[in-house]
Amino acid sequence: MQDELRRLPKVQTLLESDAAAHLISLHGREDVANAVRAKLNIARSKIMAAGGASTSPISEPAFFDDIADDLSARNANTLKRAINATGVIIHTNLGRARLAPEAIEAMRNVAANYSSLELTLQDGKRGSRHAHVEALICQLTGAEAAMVVNNCAAAILSCLSALASGKHVIASRGELVEIGGAFRMPDVITQSGAVLREVGTTNKTHLSDYEQAISDDAAILLKSHTSNFSIVGFTSTPNRQELSKLARETGTILVEDLGSGVLINLADYGLGDEPVVRDVIAEGVDLVTFSGDKLLGGPQAGIIAGKRALVDTVRRHPIARAVRIDKLSLAALRATLELYRAPHDPMARIPVLQMLSEPIEAIKTRAEVLAQSIRKETRLIAEVVETTARAGAGSLPQQDLPSASVAISNEHASAEHLAAQFRGADLPVIGRISKDTFLLDMRAVANEEVDLIARVAQSLWPHDA
Repeated sequence: MQDELRRLPKVQTLLESDAAAHLISLHGREDVANAVRAKLNIARSKIMAAGGASTSPISEPAFFDDIADDLSARNANTLKRAINATGVIIHTNLGRARLAPEAIEAMRNVAANYSSLELTLQDGKRGSRHAHVEALICQLTGAEAAMVVNNCAAAILSCLSALASGKHVIASRGELVEIGGAFRMPDVITQSGAVLREVGTTNKTHLSDYEQAISDDAAILLKSHTSNFSIVGFTSTPNRQELSKLARETGTILVEDLGSGVLINLADYGLGDEPVVRDVIAEGVDLVTFSGDKLLGGPQAGIIAGKRALVDTVRRHPIARAVRIDKLSLAALRATLELYRAPHDPMARIPVLQMLSEPIEAIKTRAEVLAQSIRKETRLIAEVVETTARAGAGSLPQQDLPSASVAISNEHASAEHLAAQFRGADLPVIGRISKDTFLLDMRAVANEEVDLIARVAQSLWPHDA
């Protein structure tokens, strides 16, 4: 065994080779040295497992080819552009909302330069980053004051921590939602230091349930919009006006977590009856929290809007520093909010809203163009089929969006294999599999991406292969 182990080359000897020099120029000496040691350790383990029996000598070219593959895979950029052909518009795994050009330009301008992030230009003194969006949010929602944090979970956590730590938060059992990544509202309440008081049942909660639960320790009546599911049938829950009146009479605070905030009435466009933030505040809710990167169509952000005294209390709490929004997201959010004001049309300028409301005829045309190109340039079979798309990210859960997809097939490849190929391309194209068929849904695909998908297909299944 010892003879076999002694036959292994030394690390230093391998690192002095020409093959190693090339890898070192690409990845650095430390990474290459660590990879060489790891490879030699594997070789030693094989010799010991064989009990010292003779093994094949190490081939230096093959040895470094393996190391090159390992280093390339380890150092590959895993956060990269992808084309969303899943039919889910606000796809959490794919980065949620696609930003408007104005938002992208605002981020670029702030990223490439210094900015007045926390500087008041009028007097040269330190200012608040919230000031860049507060007036806009108030104008669009009717709130007295507003602030922004890094996501909606942080927004509700901030409100509860600042206003109810050590006190009771009263919430209906039917509204104790679980959001993405298995984060549950009861856990958020506990983390804030508040004590959860559940009232009612899954399907029915009455105003009297809240009344009976209120004590001297009660601080917040918490209402959560069930944006990612729907309970139908034998159901009942108090409306906002009733809860607002009860909060005023008992000295508690009515807080509503909308999850996906809507600034315009989507029902006017046939897109479901989601609560509009302005209407929620007008109905007497003291504080509203909602996301910036769902139906609002902006960057990841959590928005808190409502009564000035309450917003100021949340703003002064230490947790506000821990969850504050960064300058790039803030710039993108302001630019997105501006698109909700005249003379802009948010349905035309904000990609999420545009994709939700795009006529099916335009989507079918896009699908036909792609299918024709794939049939012409590749060995794949491509057919246009009718499908159903979704808003995604817990938004509009009951809303089916008519769509059109390109069904891709080949007698020599399964749907799973095709999906993996498209997903593994230099420009990943993410589709979905339905009934053993690989689909490229066109609702969330931009016109300029059709040719890119066709090129990916051609690179994977060229005619002359």
